[in-house]
Amino acid sequence: MSVSQFKSAMECEARTFAEVRGEFTRPPSTALMVGSYLHAAFESNEAFAEFKELNHNSIYNNRGNKYKDYEKADDMIETIKNDEFCMFALQGEKEVIFTGELFGNEWKIKVDNISHERGFFSDLKSTQELRKRYWSEKYNTWVSFVQAFDYVLQMWVYREIIYQNTGRYYDPYIVAVTKESPPDKAVLHFDSGRFDFEKEYVQTMLPSIVEAKLGRKNPHRCDKCEYCRSSKKLEGTFEIEYLLE
Repeated sequence: MSVSQFKSAMECEARTFAEVRGEFTRPPSTALMVGSYLHAAFESNEAFAEFKELNHNSIYNNRGNKYKDYEKADDMIETIKNDEFCMFALQGEKEVIFTGELFGNEWKIKVDNISHERGFFSDLKSTQELRKRYWSEKYNTWVSFVQAFDYVLQMWVYREIIYQNTGRYYDPYIVAVTKESPPDKAVLHFDSGRFDFEKEYVQTMLPSIVEAKLGRKNPHRCDKCEYCRSSKKLEGTFEIEYLLE
């Protein structure tokens, strides 16, 4: 299990495990590509050059100019690189893999940046605006982008798996940069009390996800995503309230 697989299954088990079985592939997402572009820029010069070469046609148009999304990403990169505190928070070993066990299941994580000397790890995240609010059914309230996209859950899982490998609880940070012009930025820490809810949430939701992954139950369908739309078979009618779910 991984954080990305867990989060995907919470959205739609059917799509997630169709992808695992190789039966479905989501179309390339510009947002994901730009996110990978940002991460490569802070991994190493070699990794960034390789990423741009491998994805040249996605980044550059026929005239050799970068598409607007990547020009904006360059502004975001410069915003971070020109801030000493942001760069300090991104110091450490890059793309480090750890494995561990949570609630009887094996997990694998890849940490963007980890500093064993200073006892912290960090992840670079982009967002539309730092203070934009999102309604969350999970928390049943308005939340920030950090909670809306389950980054608190991610940090809890990473923190626990790192502890299993080091015997020490490291402090997690998010280096956030916005897609505004000019970009805004922040380095975010977490009150450790937030992790209690995430631990209980994973413990509660994980068994159903594992059962679906192992084929022991029919996976939940969200009936909204690309996979569900393409594989939907109607067997009756819906009352119009269905359209608001």
